[in-house]
Amino acid sequence: MVNLLDAALLGVLGLLVGSFLNVVIHRLPKMMELRWAAECAELQGTATDTDAAAPYNLMVPRSACPHCGHQIRWFENVPVVSYLALGGKCAGCKAPISLRYPTVELVASALFAWCGWTWGLGWEALVWSGFAASLVTLTCIDWDTTLLPDDITLPLLWAGLCASALGFTGVSLAEALWGAVGGYLSLWLVYWGFKLATGKEGMGYGDFKLFAALGAWFGWQALVPIILMASVIGAIVGIGIKMFSQLREGGYVPFGPFLALAGLTSLFFGPRAILAAIGL
Repeated sequence: MVNLLDAALLGVLGLLVGSFLNVVIHRLPKMMELRWAAECAELQGTATDTDAAAPYNLMVPRSACPHCGHQIRWFENVPVVSYLALGGKCAGCKAPISLRYPTVELVASALFAWCGWTWGLGWEALVWSGFAASLVTLTCIDWDTTLLPDDITLPLLWAGLCASALGFTGVSLAEALWGAVGGYLSLWLVYWGFKLATGKEGMGYGDFKLFAALGAWFGWQALVPIILMASVIGAIVGIGIKMFSQLREGGYVPFGPFLALAGLTSLFFGPRAILAAIGL
């Protein structure tokens, strides 16, 4: 009964966090583009005082409809409930609101609730809830933009090492450290091997950092099951996309979302269960 209450409380928190994750997913790539543009202008010596635009970050400006500019009022921003009440349409121009918004909120809520059910209401559940929220965010950003922002992957890596040192993950600090090292170097070697053999880049540096972060959270022993699960998920999704002719231009499918989903699979079932499921 206690676990059920803990799960419900964290599930509500997950809805609120999911609403914020939608903001991060939408704004962080734009913030990165603005930062890159400013840095390029500075290097080229073309930056001027007039280049200073209105602040754009995770807090300002207020959320608004991208079609008509209608500012979203607080009662139009209640997770899931507002989407249903508005019929999935903007209150101003009636343009459709992406189904992704309530989906992210519900997924975050379910993940937080599961952490509450598994660990109870405490630091361990909150730590793993933060881990899950980070992977949801990275999945959506990488799928949209083929970018895995350092603003998330690097803090996730350090958080895994800190969580290990504090005893929240059940992985020793040495195992977490070597998991981070092994995760980064393994994909780094694959990247350079593929590039030397074909002259093309098979993945981005963000994938190395994400795999290193997963190694920090689960330890070096989890690296093989995680990469195998990511490959299986990627193959299934890739075949489905190709069958329905949904491949993006260039036929490129980002690998980050599959790594993230493998990380969530490890959270639910554990790395050893993944190996057992595939007969290893």
